Amino acid sequence: MNKEQATGNWNIFKGKVKEQWGKLTDDDFTALEGDRDQLVGHVQKRYGIAKEEAERQVSDFQKQNADIFRN
Repeated sequence: MNKEQATGNWNIFKGKVKEQWGKLTDDDFTALEGDRDQLVGHVQKRYGIAKEEAERQVSDFQKQNADIFRN
């Protein structure tokens, strides 16, 4: 994967995450830096849900959007 593909995939990923969890801010995305655990933490914080529920939601999201990172 070249840099342009990686950037494109990140932008697609961010768009899909924003669709799923609209309460996440651009500052949240800056802090994420592609880290799954950070995403779980931000979802948990913004939505006031348990860590286990945030983990489940992120896992489900990853499964539904696995095609974003296939090349």
